[in-house]
Amino acid sequence: MKLRLLPILLATALSATACESLATQSAKTASTAPAAASTNPADLNDLEIAHVAYTADNIDIEYAKIALRKTSSPEVRAFAETMVRDHEMVNELALGLLKKLDAQPQDNFLSQKLTADAAGISAKLESLNGSEFDMYYASNELGYHKAVNNLVETAFIPNIENAEMKELFKAGLEIFKAHEVHAEMMVKQLGG
Repeated sequence: MKLRLLPILLATALSATACESLATQSAKTASTAPAAASTNPADLNDLEIAHVAYTADNIDIEYAKIALRKTSSPEVRAFAETMVRDHEMVNELALGLLKKLDAQPQDNFLSQKLTADAAGISAKLESLNGSEFDMYYASNELGYHKAVNNLVETAFIPNIENAEMKELFKAGLEIFKAHEVHAEMMVKQLGG
């Protein structure tokens, strides 16, 4: 799988039909207040799912930037550079979609949980150095990608209403599964 295909896949998925459908959903969701807030990821609407994905991307960028400042390992540096490049590109496309939709992402319990957890992980990363840092970063990236990929595959993709957004998530999942494999190889190279 070539990671450079991501912009093409994302641009194709963000057609006018997808934008219109998400804009309609955004208006519908904004006009109806839920009776009770759910804490089940499968209950999130498309714009909440998009917010979770955007949040997860930003978190991975933050971890990678810490790695780029702290590591001397060529393997860790190469992985971190890939994370920054790929996730920044995805976020640029997501912001373009929001602009087309004239919509705002919908914050939710899962985005908030990811953000809260990330603060602790970032603090831990900042406190480590050398091979201890490299192994913690690599192991965290492997666990993070496993968890997010599982969430996308089992809770998000089956419940995304917009067909083109669903296809986008399927294509993205394949790319992020490649990140997971890369993280697993990095952990092994570091002796984990």
